[in-house]
Amino acid sequence: MPKFKEELDTALELEEPQMFKVLLHNDDYTSMDFVVEILIDVFHKSNAHAEQIMFQIHEHGKAICGIYSFEIAQTKAQQVKQKAKQNEFPLLATIEEDS
Repeated sequence: MPKFKEELDTALELEEPQMFKVLLHNDDYTSMDFVVEILIDVFHKSNAHAEQIMFQIHEHGKAICGIYSFEIAQTKAQQVKQKAKQNEFPLLATIEEDS
């Protein structure tokens, strides 16, 4: 049987995945210490960086905690919701498309 070598002339176009920001929102009930704890545990921030972000949330009403692919951003927001509920805090995490 003869051997045939077939060449494919198709170019693969790879696109960067759409990224999403995870934001934490200020409220009148969640303690600043708990927000810092969330930033360290869920978002792997250093203590100093977590405190900076916590003050941004406090002063501006919300702050970006990280930018991730959709699935990871969704998971992080869910982790925040779960930990906040376990600790009886109304801390809100949302995700929005990064432009």
